[in-house]
Amino acid sequence: MTPEELSALIRQILSQLAADTGLDPDAIPETVKVERPRSRDNGDWSTNVAMQLAKKAGMAPRDLAAKITAQLDQVAGISKTEVAGPGFVNIWLGAAAAGALVSTILQAGKNYGHSEVLSGQNINVEYVSANPTGPIHLGGGRWAAVGDTLCRILAASGAKVTREYYFNDHGAQITRFAKSLLARWQGKEVPEDGYGGQYVLDIADKVAERAKAEGVQLAELPEAQAEEYFREAGTTLMFAEIKECLHDFRADFDVFFHEDELHTSGAVTDAIEELRSRGVIYEKDGATWLKSTKYGDDKDRVILKSDGDPAYFAADIAYYRDKQRRGATHEILILGADHHGYIDRMYAMCAAFGGKPGQSLEIIIGQMVNLKENGLEVKMSKRAGTVITLDDLVDAVGVDAARYSLVRVSMDSTVDIDLDLLRSHTNENPVYYVQYAHARTCSVGRNADEAGVKADGKYDASALSSQADKDLLGILAQYPAELKLAAEEREPHRIPRYLEKLAAGYHTWYNQCRVIPRSGEEITDAHVARRHLNEAVRQVLENGLDLCGVVAPERM
Repeated sequence: MTPEELSALIRQILSQLAADTGLDPDAIPETVKVERPRSRDNGDWSTNVAMQLAKKAGMAPRDLAAKITAQLDQVAGISKTEVAGPGFVNIWLGAAAAGALVSTILQAGKNYGHSEVLSGQNINVEYVSANPTGPIHLGGGRWAAVGDTLCRILAASGAKVTREYYFNDHGAQITRFAKSLLARWQGKEVPEDGYGGQYVLDIADKVAERAKAEGVQLAELPEAQAEEYFREAGTTLMFAEIKECLHDFRADFDVFFHEDELHTSGAVTDAIEELRSRGVIYEKDGATWLKSTKYGDDKDRVILKSDGDPAYFAADIAYYRDKQRRGATHEILILGADHHGYIDRMYAMCAAFGGKPGQSLEIIIGQMVNLKENGLEVKMSKRAGTVITLDDLVDAVGVDAARYSLVRVSMDSTVDIDLDLLRSHTNENPVYYVQYAHARTCSVGRNADEAGVKADGKYDASALSSQADKDLLGILAQYPAELKLAAEEREPHRIPRYLEKLAAGYHTWYNQCRVIPRSGEEITDAHVARRHLNEAVRQVLENGLDLCGVVAPERM
């Protein structure tokens, strides 16, 4: 019996009790919260629903809890219940009912934990969105790992997900990039506000090679034409490098959207006219302004400057509207810590279009990444010059360790990555610890097959009766709730943290319970049941690691 099944059962009981207690059926929560008690002395599962609903039922919490337990005591598979404290309902499952979870996991396979909680939502998630003026830095790498993992979690929860990357290929930064490339090709110093690093020279050389192949004589072009050639070719080459880097990092996108399209397609003009028709823009000092203070911003925002050119914010407005017109019911935007001041204007713009800030548009702000090696902070990249790149991290520790270490910390906390730790094969290395647990389940399975202990779906669930069996089953049962919470709260770090808890529980169980009989012993029901439990752990570890974009190795 899973906690989800218990939740549904208690809700059914409450619905039946409604007529006798005066409880309004509409007051009963859609999902009754069932949790694992901190102390095993308080049962396998517990709920505080009686305390939540007692006042509405016109009863004391303990009295309502007693009515619930009276019904639960009649359910097969529940061995004991009690009313505790101010009105908690504590529940103990029989070994067979608890052990039946193994069959649930093995039958669901890769879909165990998946749900339809976000069904009907079309969620566009935009992340990374680094300018095509250089390699992806370490902060962008964090958003690649976090954004992709969040998308996998949302999809596993029933949402239709679009992964989107926004290229800022329209504006002053592209001009500075083009001037930097041209200067390096000419053997000159880059402009003071330009881009440095070895990668600029590498891209400049590639542009020159392309020009030669196309028969373009760069040296004979006027300066402005040469700069324009480096602009177009350089951003194209940089774009290709960024795409390759992200693909190698297992962070593929459905849409690569170019900012320039918003201007050339007329989307900026159309969005402004729609806002004008809504009466939320006005003219002042020759410029066009959005009445963003009406929707909580600290000041109104210019969208068309006095010279008639669109302000940068105009593209943001058009881009939000474009995503909606492509079918997005929810837009999630993951940004770095330097974008805190960006939130109010974006939410105001969302409200001006009639959307719901925090729902139609959600903005998630993430914190910085610090890299350490030999106890010292790493600040310099060999290729990029002044910033550490995603490639630097992957070269140092590999994709698995890089992704896992970037995802396992809450987005609103700074990540401190210790390269020496991530290279180590010790239990202190979290990704090694979890991957090793999966490899161990595979090793146990191979050895069990050789010993004749098969995982063929036939086992006695009641044989999983030891405390170690029950503890491990309890952790496995929590996975669907963790996945649901990770999706609803937009907290992908919950998955690796859960995996570490499961790995710890599995290693403890492995040291206390035998899957394979000792020499001379007969194969018992307990051996067979534990072989199936071992497979259930393997499946859940694989499922969770896949959500993180991390390989589940069979051998280490």
